[in-house]
Amino acid sequence: MSFTVAIIGRPNVGKSTLYNRLVGERDAIVDDMSGVTRDRQYGMSDWNGKAFNVIDTGGFVPRSNDVFEKAIREQVQIAVEEASLIIFMVDVTCGITDLDDEVANLLRRSNKPVVLAVNKVDNSQRLYLASEFYSLGFEHTHFLSSITGSGSGELLDCVASFITEEEEEEASTLPKITIVGQPNVGKSSLLNALVGKERNIVTDIAGTTRDSIHTHYNKFGKEFLLIDTAGIRKKAKTMENLEFYSVIRAFKAIDEADVCLLLIDAKNGIEGQDLAIYRLIQKKHKGVVVLVNKWDIIEKETNTARDFEERLRMKLAPFNDVPILFISALEKTRVFKAIETAIDVFERRQSKISTSKLNVFLEEAMEYQSPPSVRGKYIKIKYVTQLPTYYPSFAFFCNLPQYVKQPYQNYLENRLREQFDFTGVPITLYFRKK
Repeated sequence: MSFTVAIIGRPNVGKSTLYNRLVGERDAIVDDMSGVTRDRQYGMSDWNGKAFNVIDTGGFVPRSNDVFEKAIREQVQIAVEEASLIIFMVDVTCGITDLDDEVANLLRRSNKPVVLAVNKVDNSQRLYLASEFYSLGFEHTHFLSSITGSGSGELLDCVASFITEEEEEEASTLPKITIVGQPNVGKSSLLNALVGKERNIVTDIAGTTRDSIHTHYNKFGKEFLLIDTAGIRKKAKTMENLEFYSVIRAFKAIDEADVCLLLIDAKNGIEGQDLAIYRLIQKKHKGVVVLVNKWDIIEKETNTARDFEERLRMKLAPFNDVPILFISALEKTRVFKAIETAIDVFERRQSKISTSKLNVFLEEAMEYQSPPSVRGKYIKIKYVTQLPTYYPSFAFFCNLPQYVKQPYQNYLENRLREQFDFTGVPITLYFRKK
């Protein structure tokens, strides 16, 4: 099961800066103005070999004091309910505010682990002031500066200590397929088309589905578990909170799945949010099939599908070796084809290639294009073998692994894909010293 860390706190305490530091990318926009993070940011972090999901809950944007406090309460309650651990962030330059007190009271009543992160502690004067935060009564209190990174290692050590080394679950023989996508792209309609009954309420209101639903499918000689992830919104008022709630659910559904069906809307094309979900699936090494839904309402000419697919692959690059299908969940067009494709991707993700076959492949690939020399040194790749991981990963043993640059790694990956057919499956190449 996935371990999910939610960063909560008032606006402008430095949540997005900490988020960027944890995931190692500049995903979140950072600004001195409060309330800049409107969208939920989510990514993955890895510390001392322990991986976990990170969610930046964004600033709470006040309309009036009452709404502000209500929003704080709702967000914290959702975080408490859904996240595995909460990083409660406060700002040393402001001291303990009424809102900090209110959040602290809610967190103390929960049974979830809480790590208090006192931010902006970047000199001895502020370190002295920070000691007042011990009065909030949290056992795990850390002083840090998310902008310079000081203290973040201790915070991560503390977070990692809560992640238990779970025994590897017995590999289920049934493929687990999840349906992911933005609100209102037709996830529930697709589930209903597959299951053949109104399992989910389907409306035009984005986000009718709140919980992820597991369905055991066994028809027409196909058997698998189908996971429908939560939608995003229910009412305009609770839009932001439900979005946060369902993002965590979607995270867990992707973690559980072997293959993700990424639904995108044919009218809107692929958007930033779709790409964020796609990159997340790729990072988690899950199989992926891209389904362009609502294709029935698109006006078509001779090459409409071909041109749409070309544009789509350009946006999905560099990992664009994925099956793309044009479907209509409502009309049930190519819905069964989508499932057959997902099961094919599942089988490819399970495939094991013998070392002898891999070394024949390596010999041919190097004969066609040998690794370029670096600073007059020649790279010799001796042999390759598949690693015993739950997704396809390969170790190439060579004399100078540090000099095998990205273009040559891409070349080897592309040749591997051509030779052994890994369409829809992210693969990883490691270069190690012989």
